[in-house]
Amino acid sequence: MKRLTLIIAAGLLGLGSSAVFAQGADEDARSMAELLQHIQQGQARDSQEARQREARFTQQRNQQQNLLNQARAERTRQENQSARLEQQFEENQQRIINARQALDERLGALKELFGVLQTVSGDTQGRFAASLTNLQFGDREQFLVALGSKMASATELAQIEDIERLWFELQREIVETGKIVRFSNPIVTAGGAETTADIVRVGAFNLVFEDGYLEYKDDGSVVELPRQPDGRYLGSAIDMFEAQAGERLEFGLDGTRGGILALLVDTPTLGEKVDQGGVVGYSIITLGIIGLLIAIWRWLSLSAASRKVSAQLKSDSASTDNPLGRVLAAYESNRNADTETIELKLSEAGLKEMPGLTKGLLFIKVISVVAPLMGLLGTVTGMIQTFQVITLYGAGDPKMMAGGISQALVTTVLGLVVAIPMVLLHTIVSGQSRKVINVIQSQSAGIIAEHSERSR
Repeated sequence: MKRLTLIIAAGLLGLGSSAVFAQGADEDARSMAELLQHIQQGQARDSQEARQREARFTQQRNQQQNLLNQARAERTRQENQSARLEQQFEENQQRIINARQALDERLGALKELFGVLQTVSGDTQGRFAASLTNLQFGDREQFLVALGSKMASATELAQIEDIERLWFELQREIVETGKIVRFSNPIVTAGGAETTADIVRVGAFNLVFEDGYLEYKDDGSVVELPRQPDGRYLGSAIDMFEAQAGERLEFGLDGTRGGILALLVDTPTLGEKVDQGGVVGYSIITLGIIGLLIAIWRWLSLSAASRKVSAQLKSDSASTDNPLGRVLAAYESNRNADTETIELKLSEAGLKEMPGLTKGLLFIKVISVVAPLMGLLGTVTGMIQTFQVITLYGAGDPKMMAGGISQALVTTVLGLVVAIPMVLLHTIVSGQSRKVINVIQSQSAGIIAEHSERSR
């Protein structure tokens, strides 16, 4: 009942203060007098808090106004300073323009000279950095760098001493290009060891030492080639290193300063080319070696048999160390038989000699036919490998496809290299065999005819 009375009284008096309502809600008034007293106390507190808030607001407003005034003053100062700097910048720009005009007027015709000098010094620095003569005249690089920096600067000009020094370096490079000079220099061997050795500079083209050619790197180091060129060029390099003053000799000069030499070094040797054929290539080579051995063996055997048959033709007595002699011996043992029997005996003796005379010829012929077929097999295998690489990595890098293409070409070449000699050897050996067989057949026919005439 007391709480309801408090709420109704607060509504009638129009008090919206949350503080009074809260206080009335927390403290129960026993009478209307106490309720009125509570309301008065709440109004007093609200008035005091309002005055305090108003004082704080007034104070903060004054502070904000001061800050605003200070910011406006700083803006004005910065604007004035910006205007002064812009004016100073324009004045400096005009001074630079005037100074450049004055410099151009004073240079006159020398301006073109300095332009040419700058271009020549830049080109010379690049050429000298890759020149073999840089090993002996390395101090010129510092001069060229300093000259380039001076020419690129707008505050300093080249002196007459710089122009003369540049001309001297160019002239010295021309002279040294035509000289063969021997001197000591640090080198890096093919095994990676660093040592100091005597080297010979052949103009500005090649460097050689006691074991062959050297290569000049961009960082100024001298290294031994990982693999030297073939014997002819390597021999000329060693001869150049061992040559005496005034001696004339042939030398494999690389006019491209390393380009052709690099191609010679990268060219695969015969063993490397054969190795590119893979298993198929080695199979073809093995087959060719076997065929060659058989052909040589049969040629030697048939040649010996042919000589013995020729000797038998000149002899009156039959010898069993040759095919013709054995056939004649068969006739001698059946001399008294009739013609038909002798014919059969001679045919039998001739047929016995045939396997020995034709032995191995069929195998040589088979090799001459199989070798190109195996080469074709290697070609197909290599092309399959090439297309597999293209499928996996694309056709952007030719080096990725080089292995399969090399196998295809090498096996084809090996097949032809084996087949062509085998065909020739088969022809030669077969000719030797047919020669002996023809002699046996002709002698047998002659014997039969002679015996038939005697029988009549």
